[in-house]
Amino acid sequence: MQIEDIQNEIIDEFSMFEDWEERYQYMIDLGKDLPLIDAQYKTENNLIKGCQSKVWVHADLVDNKIIFTADSDAIITKGIIAILIRAFSNQEPQDIIAANTEFIDKIGLKDHLSPTRANGLVSMVKQLKMYAIAYQTQLK
Repeated sequence: MQIEDIQNEIIDEFSMFEDWEERYQYMIDLGKDLPLIDAQYKTENNLIKGCQSKVWVHADLVDNKIIFTADSDAIITKGIIAILIRAFSNQEPQDIIAANTEFIDKIGLKDHLSPTRANGLVSMVKQLKMYAIAYQTQLK
């Protein structure tokens, strides 16, 4: 499935909810289903800088596709990273690099986060794209 198709699926899912309380609950549920990072990768090197909460992300390149795993010590943040991983995991590096992130605005996520969480969201997206850039240079 292409990144844009996954993003549109996420937009459709979020549009089913009446209010932000229901959307927050849905994000928390998504966080519970997050493919968890292996304990050996919960290190300082894998912490995303710029997040209020602790968020660890690890990426592996398997068959020219990046597989992300993550964890967070905060339930909302865990839901946010789960959404991003769903959109970008199991994709080729160049597709992740080229992908837009308008779906985040379309589900209204930035508007309903505190400024520090919104900054963390930007940092998470940036980190996932940095992994993609690093792996893309290895593939050349």
